Amino acid sequence: MSSPSVRALLVLVGALLTAGGARADREADLAALREAIAEGRQRVTRYESEERGLLEAIESLDRTAQLLAREVGVARRAANGARDELLRLEARAHELEERAETSRRVLGARAQALYRAGELGSVGVLFASQDLPDFLGRVSSLRRLLDHDAELLARHREQLAALDVAREAAMASAERLVTAEKELEVRSAELAAERARKRTLVQRLHRDRTRERGALVELEKAAQALEETLASLGDDPAAGSAGTEGPPFTTLRRALAPPVEGELIQGFGRRVDAEFLTETFHSGVVYAADRGTPVEAVAPGNVRFAGWFRGYGRLVILDHGDSYFTVSGHLDELDVALGDTVRSRQRIGSVGETGSLAGPRLYFEVRRGGEALDPGGWLQ
Repeated sequence: MSSPSVRALLVLVGALLTAGGARADREADLAALREAIAEGRQRVTRYESEERGLLEAIESLDRTAQLLAREVGVARRAANGARDELLRLEARAHELEERAETSRRVLGARAQALYRAGELGSVGVLFASQDLPDFLGRVSSLRRLLDHDAELLARHREQLAALDVAREAAMASAERLVTAEKELEVRSAELAAERARKRTLVQRLHRDRTRERGALVELEKAAQALEETLASLGDDPAAGSAGTEGPPFTTLRRALAPPVEGELIQGFGRRVDAEFLTETFHSGVVYAADRGTPVEAVAPGNVRFAGWFRGYGRLVILDHGDSYFTVSGHLDELDVALGDTVRSRQRIGSVGETGSLAGPRLYFEVRRGGEALDPGGWLQ
């Protein structure tokens, strides 16, 4: 069996190797983040100079914001973990300090007793014996007393050593907490700056009629790309019903609960722009909701798409069978992946502003193949 010092060394080596691997992973993540930030700035600069590629620039900014939000989460968890560890270590150090103080008082009492007995106190006890058995009994008692004193002293030394280790660990944890809180502050500031960069880009867009017209054209192309994607998904009629449970989607008219708790701020159908007098067709509806609000499946289905889709940010397409689909766009986090089977009212993601030119919101569609259906005819 290895000695405690050898075991401690092995634990230390293992911790160093683990820490080294974690540092390498963090460096790779930060390198990817720096690359994404640089790419986003290049795309914004290109859009500003060429007056095209708005959705590409918006998507790049959104992807960078997603990476930064993840880094903020990592930094926040690290700070919370370091804070919890510091509290635990401080409590442990306090406990050890109390034990050491108790041992010190016991040792002090023993030292006073020995002092009062004098240098020949033990000898006097032995020579006060009446006979040999009494003498041997007193020798045994003195030996046990000496062993007890030695054990008390050894325990006190161990407690002091453990206290020193706990205090050093608490100091190291306090340093980690300071580092984690600084990183959290830096990443949070970077995330706020990236979101502000997107808001500035959108504000400039609305002040420039030429660019706004160009943005409408890009959005129409994005809508056409989504329609073509949905039409291609409808080529596999068995994919939507496989593994799902529940009534046929066609029987759920006006029975579906809304996909999110929020205010309906944009309806389905044709709209005429009051300023440009351009007519656009809205294939879905828009809900206003805070970032992070849960988004749920309105009916059982299979995930046929889960990822980035230009113009719609992070998007989930659910196949409900018989070529019926629902589309949820501008999501922040995705809680499902391609191929997943979902239940009715199962969370599929959360509200975000990816791909959105107007802040956090949920874009929602009901489709039969490539044909857009009015969600109002399906929702409660």
